[in-house]
Amino acid sequence: MERKVQYMSFRHSFDQELEELHLLLIKMGGLVEESIENTVTALKKQDVALARSIFKNDDVIDELEQTIERKCLILIARRQPIAKDLRTISTALKLITDMERIADHSADIAEITIRMANEKYIKPLIDIPKMADLARQMVKKSIDAYVKEDINLAQEVCAEDDQVDDLFFKIILELINIMKNDTQAIEQAINFMFIAKYLERMADHATNIGEWVVFNVTGEHEHLARQLHRYDRKNNPFITDD
Repeated sequence: MERKVQYMSFRHSFDQELEELHLLLIKMGGLVEESIENTVTALKKQDVALARSIFKNDDVIDELEQTIERKCLILIARRQPIAKDLRTISTALKLITDMERIADHSADIAEITIRMANEKYIKPLIDIPKMADLARQMVKKSIDAYVKEDINLAQEVCAEDDQVDDLFFKIILELINIMKNDTQAIEQAINFMFIAKYLERMADHATNIGEWVVFNVTGEHEHLARQLHRYDRKNNPFITDD
């Protein structure tokens, strides 16, 4: 009986620490979402001050990543978790790496935004904000899927990666055509290509999170995101028939 009481006390304390870990992950996810949103707003409005604030936000996210990493390692060392508990903590370590990289890409876009602040854009920003919004939603859903241990939501995130890929290829084709017709637009077109690529990578990282959520629940890690567009000759502008 005494041993059972001790275990229940241990389990309750451990569950509280896991809940604290979840709250930190939600906080980090919220900051990453905010970073993506501010990034595209700064780009659309050519707002240098807002773009510079993204660098500060990136530092906060980096610090939070280190805090969560320390907490995970302390939990492993003190609690010596096994099976599902170990997967939950290991998954958290994977998640913060992907979220930190998403924030880094926001900072990369902010840097380009500052560089183009005094330039007239060569095209209206229509699909790039769509990409950013999709990436932001994917991040939110992936964190929710982790906290709720919702495999269906995680798989939904992975499926949405295809939508981002479609927009990426569309943007690249448009920019290639602009460069063909106007050599003066090449430098800015290349900058927009980098921005589109950074957004596409954000979605890839959100997909990674979704895949790790499935691992957390099932114990199996599979690459759920469909790779159709990498090999689809119709949609991929980088693959041509000889």
